[in-house]
Amino acid sequence: MRAAFIQECGRPPEVAAHDAVRHDGDAVVAVTAAPITPLDVLCATGTSYFGRPVLPYVPGVQGVGVVEEATGLAPGTRVWFPTDAGMRPGDGSMARRCVVSESDLVILPDEVDDLLTAALGLSAVAAWAALTWRAGLRAGEQVVVLGAGGVVGQVAVQAARLLGARRVVAVCRPGTAEDRARAAGADAVVTVAPGDDAPTLAKRLSEEVDGGIDVVIDPVFGVPATAATRLLAPRGRLVNLGSLAGETATFDSATLRGRSAAILGYTNNELSAPRKGEILREVLTHAAAGHIHVTYEPVPLDAISEAWTRQANGTAPNRLVVIP
Repeated sequence: MRAAFIQECGRPPEVAAHDAVRHDGDAVVAVTAAPITPLDVLCATGTSYFGRPVLPYVPGVQGVGVVEEATGLAPGTRVWFPTDAGMRPGDGSMARRCVVSESDLVILPDEVDDLLTAALGLSAVAAWAALTWRAGLRAGEQVVVLGAGGVVGQVAVQAARLLGARRVVAVCRPGTAEDRARAAGADAVVTVAPGDDAPTLAKRLSEEVDGGIDVVIDPVFGVPATAATRLLAPRGRLVNLGSLAGETATFDSATLRGRSAAILGYTNNELSAPRKGEILREVLTHAAAGHIHVTYEPVPLDAISEAWTRQANGTAPNRLVVIP
């Protein structure tokens, strides 16, 4: 069969022949959709906190497909699955077939198609869990979503609404990202211009929020996180999920202590496979009802190098979903 391979860190994958070997406890899944995510690209650079991956390997930290061989599931069962590709030795989802631990498979409802499920996937899990578990969002609180044009951000805006936030303010780049944030249902959108510093962005954000910010969902860090933290309400919480805008942000002691504020980290790796499945199914229930949606672009496996490059350099306007 054919699969995408990372042959060298920092370079896009190449398509080549691949053999998938099943062991006891594994299932063989015919993959129908596999998203290219920022985590896939980061792991393949060899600079993530997981360390340098064992090369070569098939990337893809998640996928959707149909069971071909399994002990406890009938052939033809539609499933979503996570992998450790790029984080630990082993291959991922960007192949015609993927060997996955049977215990990691999540049976999917029929109401949401494979491409949307793949586009949501772990990004939606992260947004939902960051709001509910890490931030402990309560009905009536005000939420600010940084990087709101991305998949995590789009889902966070919609999820905050579903969870009872009284006001949701999006922060993102102008243009397509701004359009996506508005389509997600943000009450207001604050755009980040090139060269904006934290005081400038904080002032612009302060004009759109209604008092202090109770929860910040932050996939970007850097200047946006610095700005949002200055506006936290008493007992406000910033949950960081990534660093697309910078590896560092600045928080002053007076703000954190004076408001009993909290800066919290989040990673999906803290969740067990069953818990990820529970959250994903909850998100898909809302997606089936039309309350959660993200934009995505299908990509054939043979075009993966070009698509990967667009994801890596930030020129992909939507989530890219590979169809093996």
